[in-house]
Amino acid sequence: MISAPAMARDTVNVVGSSTVYPFATVVAERFGRNTDFPTPKLESTGSGGGFKLFCAGIGTEHPDITNASRRMKPSEFEKCQSNGVKDITEVKIGADGIVIANSKESGRMDLTLKELFLALAKDVPDPDGGEKLVPNPYQKWSDIDASLADKAIRVMGPPPTSGTRDAFVEIAMEGGCKTYDFIAKIKSEDKSRFKSVCHSMREDGPFVEAGENDNLIVQRLVQDKDTMGIFGYSFLMENSGEIQASTVNGVEPTPETIADEEYPVARSLFFYIKNAHVGVVPGIQEYAEEFTSEGAWGDNGYLVDVGLIPNPRDVRMKTAKVVKELKPMTGNELK
Repeated sequence: MISAPAMARDTVNVVGSSTVYPFATVVAERFGRNTDFPTPKLESTGSGGGFKLFCAGIGTEHPDITNASRRMKPSEFEKCQSNGVKDITEVKIGADGIVIANSKESGRMDLTLKELFLALAKDVPDPDGGEKLVPNPYQKWSDIDASLADKAIRVMGPPPTSGTRDAFVEIAMEGGCKTYDFIAKIKSEDKSRFKSVCHSMREDGPFVEAGENDNLIVQRLVQDKDTMGIFGYSFLMENSGEIQASTVNGVEPTPETIADEEYPVARSLFFYIKNAHVGVVPGIQEYAEEFTSEGAWGDNGYLVDVGLIPNPRDVRMKTAKVVKELKPMTGNELK
């Protein structure tokens, strides 16, 4: 049972992903305007930070919902369970692409996953050949390939607490890393070493960690035409007059290429409901039902206007039913 002091809170508290934050904000504002419930309170903490807060326990001091730009990890599910957060409903809200963008006043980049890995990894295969790794020597894009821009590698991206960072290293960095056969072999021999090689971002200057506010990265790209930025597709849409996305493996990020996963750096978006708070803190399930209504997340819903790539209709119908029934996760979904 939720503790008695939580009864005093009448506003839904939502934490988590900076990528999901704009979508959740639009839903919360509509929900506050169109119902008798207060507008939910949202905080952008990053996916990892959101899970940490969400899984800390039951009661008024803990959030009701956490947004995530990646799926909950088994270790996070276990942390929830050990802290008494037993019944959790998982809601897959749609898809998003991670873009590598720059100012429209600069040239558009055409990059491969391999080139992204070589630009941003802490250690890379020795440029002189052989099967050994060396500290990343590349300072200019043209050092990687003469066809790329003759300018310094300068990329701003999210911090380790961000689901966007998790997804980027798992999809883009690892995708480029595995193009080297000798590194790909490491995975079957030593998974932790493979992850260290493929997921470690360089710390010598060309990659700069920004905060959880993706808008700050966008602002920097507008100010500095030679800087690249890593963030969700929705932020590209919001600022399409000033910034442009690179193609990745020859594919431009669009709603269509992201939805069918033709674009190589696409990922799913989620939020998670703490079922023990439902019926105690008013409005939690009603807010979730608004989020998963066809008017919000459907093919012609208002969230599409702010960049959400909808799930297929059958997935939406199934997920909306899960929300209505508050069907809890078993943990097996994450394995």
